[in-house]
Amino acid sequence: MRQSTLFAQTYREAPAEADAISHRLLLRAGFVRSLAAGIYAFLPLGQRVLRKAENIVREEMDRTGAQELLMPAMQPAELWEQSGRLGAYGPELIRLKDRHERDFVLGPTHEEVVTALFRDEVGSYRKLPVTLYQIQTKFRDERRPRFGLLRGREFVMKDAYSFDEDWEGLDRSYRAMYEAYRRIFDRCGLTYRAVEADAGSIGGEGGTHEFMALADIGEDTIVSCASCDYAANLEKAEAAAPIAHDLAADIPEPQRFATPNIRTIDELVSALGLPASRFAKTMIYVADDQPVAVVVRGDREVNELKVKNALGAETIGIADADTVLRVTGAPSGFAGPVGLSVPVLVDLEAAVEDGWIVGANQADYHVRNVVPGRDYRPACVGDYRIAAEGDGCPRCGAGGLRFSRGIEVGHVFKLGTKYSESLNATFADRDGNEKTAIMGCYGIGVSRLLSAIAEQHHDGDGLAWPMSVAPFRAHIVPVSANDAVQMALAERLYGEIRAAGIDALIDDRDERPGVKFKDADLIGIPIRIVVGKQAAEGLVEFKHRSRTDQETVNAGDVCDKVKEAIREAEQACRT
Repeated sequence: MRQSTLFAQTYREAPAEADAISHRLLLRAGFVRSLAAGIYAFLPLGQRVLRKAENIVREEMDRTGAQELLMPAMQPAELWEQSGRLGAYGPELIRLKDRHERDFVLGPTHEEVVTALFRDEVGSYRKLPVTLYQIQTKFRDERRPRFGLLRGREFVMKDAYSFDEDWEGLDRSYRAMYEAYRRIFDRCGLTYRAVEADAGSIGGEGGTHEFMALADIGEDTIVSCASCDYAANLEKAEAAAPIAHDLAADIPEPQRFATPNIRTIDELVSALGLPASRFAKTMIYVADDQPVAVVVRGDREVNELKVKNALGAETIGIADADTVLRVTGAPSGFAGPVGLSVPVLVDLEAAVEDGWIVGANQADYHVRNVVPGRDYRPACVGDYRIAAEGDGCPRCGAGGLRFSRGIEVGHVFKLGTKYSESLNATFADRDGNEKTAIMGCYGIGVSRLLSAIAEQHHDGDGLAWPMSVAPFRAHIVPVSANDAVQMALAERLYGEIRAAGIDALIDDRDERPGVKFKDADLIGIPIRIVVGKQAAEGLVEFKHRSRTDQETVNAGDVCDKVKEAIREAEQACRT
């Protein structure tokens, strides 16, 4: 490709609204352009990176035996009604009607469609197992699109779906996809963690893992152990269980005491001179329109997702002031677990200690010396809190958990029969009996990969693409387009490199050297060959974008040097 004809304009400054480094650099370097909030056009440079990422994904999917297909983005709403997700998915689901007033949705994912296809095409165990995948544009009406390609309303995704006879088969399919994802992200040059996660709106009956690219801009918090391989996202993360002990028999009876206008834990700490860990706070929630109380230690926060899953609820939210008053008989800030008529869920920490100070369910009063089991009966005891840095590891029990930030680039789910049951996707088993297919689903945000890679591979001058996904592998930069000797050598090298099957970009523009070098740094092609004053001697400068050093080499050796650099990069990915 000749840079003089490349459809890309570089900018020295990015738009003010671009708040992520990857977003700024992709805009400045001419990879993407914003059409509307969360909707982007991929210019030729961006499209080349996107296609290379897609090809890596495709190669690794094919390696597992998965078969590629292409499903419609426009889906009949009745399929979503059958699965129960039409109402549950929420406002992010883009809905529309055709000219005949039939309801459709623009697919953010394709569980319903692929399950219907399986149902209509596969009738016997003899065609199992089967895994189907596609690489396709998805749609999600994000309330707040942000960070460029990281949270958009239109995006490219690889989604795969496995169908097995039984759970053992699903385990094999899941492991094959898990390992394929590791190879994909290794080849893309990402530093990442696979973490235990919640299934969210996809649902399912088995395990699920998110693949997180480590980055400060990441919207997800990764909780990991320094002593073992335990890792989970913050929603799913657990901590080592507290040591259970017999509650002290000599704790006095509960004693009510006045706390006028003292509602929060911080205010109680200040007024009573006690640490927050000596208080138990009672939070009132509404789950599927039914109020419920959750008790956690005063210095902890309730994990609403854990509570929702424990209750098997579809929705959960903090109760409003009127509901709190109706349930507790007191205004917000004075709720306590004693005497409540609604279910009380108690976190493990709040259940194994004794002598708590809690709300009295009376305005301006609290109660001390409250003992779970003696003074109130929990409906359920479990892990209902958000893990905190320094907590013990739930797997090995050692050390303190540590937090980091990550970008979700992939997610694998064990769906079980969630969709196959509701959509009647069955097959005849080996005994001729009708059996429901066991499913898994596996997604990768392909367009999101561009931003994740850019977040990890850049410096103060611009992008520094890994060899595997770079728009071009070699960038030939003649210092002066008006120097016939330089241009002749640059054209020769360009021809040799392309003849070797290596994609290259030649900067044949009549621009100042400073402009060319700044653009080269900004675009971030891995190998730069500068043809300058030594061209008459057959010498050029050879430089790796990600390194500070450069070397002078004979022009006759350049093509071999490029091949060697490519081999080294591929070897590094494999190891």
